[in-house]
Amino acid sequence: MAQPVIIEERPAATPPAADRNHTDELASIELSLLLDAVLRWRGYDFRDYSAAMLKRRVAERMRAENAETISGLQERFLHDEDALRRFVFAMSANTNRLFRAPEYFRAIRQRVITFLRTYSFARIWFPACSTGEDVYTVLAILFEEDLLDRCMLYATDLSDLALAQAREGVFEINSYEEFSNDYLLSGGRKSVSDFSEYADGKVKFNESLTHNLIFATHGLATDASLNEFHAIVARGVLPQFNKTLQYRVHNLFLQSLSRFGFICLSSAESLHSTPHEGAFKKVDDVFPIYRRMR
Repeated sequence: MAQPVIIEERPAATPPAADRNHTDELASIELSLLLDAVLRWRGYDFRDYSAAMLKRRVAERMRAENAETISGLQERFLHDEDALRRFVFAMSANTNRLFRAPEYFRAIRQRVITFLRTYSFARIWFPACSTGEDVYTVLAILFEEDLLDRCMLYATDLSDLALAQAREGVFEINSYEEFSNDYLLSGGRKSVSDFSEYADGKVKFNESLTHNLIFATHGLATDASLNEFHAIVARGVLPQFNKTLQYRVHNLFLQSLSRFGFICLSSAESLHSTPHEGAFKKVDDVFPIYRRMR
């Protein structure tokens, strides 16, 4: 009787290091060409965004747009305007939610809003606001503090799709109870029903609150200052950029901030060792909330 033939399975061979380096170099060239093409075609400048973020978002768009290569994605962006808009939106998307990290907004209420009360009129800027979660969170706080009529809020982003979604003032939430609890933890003294309506897992802010809210397209990599502001809320914005663009944005924020104005960053950020660190004073022991002193 013939003996059975045993076929030994062997693991797939690992590509030689030279091949991997060649593939990485090709991908780097394709990515550089993609960013140059997007800039030349529609003026969106992502060249100084974080390399890790760029690679991650481009890979996501390749899967979503069914493109086999970065070069294929470039062709799609140049010939399909909607595909390019989706890419810009993907570069704008964030992970914020309404009243996310409520203790942070309690600090804003105590450290920033208290001083804004001393002005007859104040301007607040939300650069790279994405779909507007932080904008409407502060909007609700200003409403409760009876300061909304004395403030003008500027919400800007590079993506027109993100701004269109933000204008609607409608947000999906996982739990209405969690949303209400986060509002209370942020220092809220009333009820979320005073400024919003809830239905089918979504919260809609009252349109009557948005009369002093302006949405506008603005790119931190290319555009100049919009105005002089008394506060800038830029939570999670700077980590999206490399050191070169961070330096530019730091200068832009300084130019845009009035003396004694405030800049509010995310918990993972700091003005320590930045070009204009000496111009600011940290005003909260826990959160990176700074006041311009000179």
